[in-house]
Amino acid sequence: MIDQLSINHMNELKYAKSILEDPGLPAKIVNAFGVPIEKGFEYLPDRWEEKIGYLSESALRSGLRIAIHTLNANETSMQKKSSDTFHKLCVAASGSLGGALGLSTLALELPVTTTLMLRSIADIARSEGENLDDIESRLACLEVFALGGNKETDDCTETGYYMIRTALSNAVLNASRYIAQSSIIDDTAPTLLRLLTNIASRFGIVVSEKMAATALPIIGAAGGALINILFMNHFQDMARGHFIVRRLERMYGKDVVKNIYESLAIPMQKDC
Repeated sequence: MIDQLSINHMNELKYAKSILEDPGLPAKIVNAFGVPIEKGFEYLPDRWEEKIGYLSESALRSGLRIAIHTLNANETSMQKKSSDTFHKLCVAASGSLGGALGLSTLALELPVTTTLMLRSIADIARSEGENLDDIESRLACLEVFALGGNKETDDCTETGYYMIRTALSNAVLNASRYIAQSSIIDDTAPTLLRLLTNIASRFGIVVSEKMAATALPIIGAAGGALINILFMNHFQDMARGHFIVRRLERMYGKDVVKNIYESLAIPMQKDC
């Protein structure tokens, strides 16, 4: 089965799996600051989980509108390589504000950062051959926000890349059909909100990790900028892996790529 992919494509798939099964944002924050992210949760205000859930859904709702109404092939650069560094620099500015002024700015900063991340994700998608005039490709950009955020209730059968895609597949398919069949698209339609809720349940986990890091006493404006860069880098990595896999699926077929992906002996980070 493995010999169905060329050597170069096999190496790309291995690379994609290595980043898609990455331990995620907390490990990157520990590497950057040398402080366990759990310390930051001690400084969060009361009812922070409820607030983060609301802010995550609100930010993704803006992202959903962008994905449906404005994201298209003409809005991304036609150069082959994506502009990852440019988008990191853009979020650094909003992160420095959050680091300087504290958690109270999250409601203003998160939608801006999420929008910038979605633009970067779309740029990566385009660089991997996605047609952003296709609504399914646009929703695949939004799908990236569900990657790399594992819930406490997850077990090892639920956290793998393909398991998350499978969990979202019906919601993505129904949303695509609704958009394709509707002359006037209601952003609050139950079909779209169902997709949004499914993605937000995982995106909110990564947002909470970002918020906990921002709450650390050692974080200032410079630290806030670095956290936002790590936040952007995390989802750029997820996007790169996601769209490499999708490109290979278009070439070889989804079942072939999925079977090879799952057979690759790349160590998983979560103990089973």
